[in-house]
Amino acid sequence: MEMDDYRYTTFARSRVKDLRKSMTPYERHLWYDYLKSCPRKFQRQKAIGPYIVDFVCYAARLIIELDGEQHGEEDAYLHDEARTHYMEQHGFRVLRFRNHDVNTHFEGVCQTIERALEDKNIQGRMSSDGA
Repeated sequence: MEMDDYRYTTFARSRVKDLRKSMTPYERHLWYDYLKSCPRKFQRQKAIGPYIVDFVCYAARLIIELDGEQHGEEDAYLHDEARTHYMEQHGFRVLRFRNHDVNTHFEGVCQTIERALEDKNIQGRMSSDGA
């Protein structure tokens, strides 16, 4: 991916800083209790193209997205699908977890991420409880 594909505008830079300061409790939990110290380097709240992703590991081309309740609505689902398609077209794999999974199945979420880091074929909507 060329650097031109990362539309890191002044607006995006400002928005990213705001999002880092106002992470959800689920994002904070995943970041501070797993991803920040993960052997594979993850970054949080990064602009990729027209989107800002929750977490990305550039070396593994892996994006982690956490979805709240609003992501179950049809409009949000379609927006998420467009985001995922864009990321996949640019060589990334996207794992999506519900906030509920991070809260109640944290070890399973971490294990799923570890498997994805090891297996380049793991992608898509995932839930640690099989949903």
